[in-house]
Amino acid sequence: MFQGKKLICFDLDGTLLDSVGIWNQVDAALIQQLSKIEVDLNIIQQQRDIQLKIFRQSPDPYLKYCGYLNEFYAFGLTNTEVKSQRYCISRYFLDHVVQLKPQANQLIHTLKQLDIKLAITTTTSLYNIQRYQNNNTLINSKIDFENDFSLILTRENVQNIKPHPEVYLTAIQHFGFKADECLIIEDSLIGVEAAKQAGIDVIAIYDQYSAHEREEITAQANYFVQDYAELLNSIHGIKRCRD
Repeated sequence: MFQGKKLICFDLDGTLLDSVGIWNQVDAALIQQLSKIEVDLNIIQQQRDIQLKIFRQSPDPYLKYCGYLNEFYAFGLTNTEVKSQRYCISRYFLDHVVQLKPQANQLIHTLKQLDIKLAITTTTSLYNIQRYQNNNTLINSKIDFENDFSLILTRENVQNIKPHPEVYLTAIQHFGFKADECLIIEDSLIGVEAAKQAGIDVIAIYDQYSAHEREEITAQANYFVQDYAELLNSIHGIKRCRD
């Protein structure tokens, strides 16, 4: 699956980072604080996925999502105030709870040794990545975003978030590569859909928070793997052939 590839693009939340569940907890805490309502985490994730897909062409999809929460749960605040409160809650999780998926760092370092370009292509914000880089020792002790990745594209760099393919088209244009020289690693259905619309091969990696979409994910992805150990085995096969 890696043979002949010059660029590997990594999604962040749920792909490199074990973080999707954290955002469910952040939103649950936000809803509880502002409305005193306790909501099942699975329902929260489904609501967020649906709303972000609806608002994907908005200049600020997460502000729109906070507006949806504000109306649905009757917070009685401005949408901007809800978004600000959401990020206040998220800081502890970003700094102390979120961590890499097992062996993700080993794959990154192995790909770098093969002189393959690496990119982060995510709908999360640059602010979150900077917090991981500066404050989260669970992450920054294993990877260095600035040095390990040749390009970092966040939601600030595109007008349309996934499943629109803009972030992936922007990445290959940046390097001047053809679509068949790139490979994308994703965990979610909207990420896989974005890759397919860009005409780029995509590996779907298992994440428990995308399990409800697994049938559709595996149907659309070029490859499906359970974890990074499986990807490392594929890389080691390439290295043996080169040796």
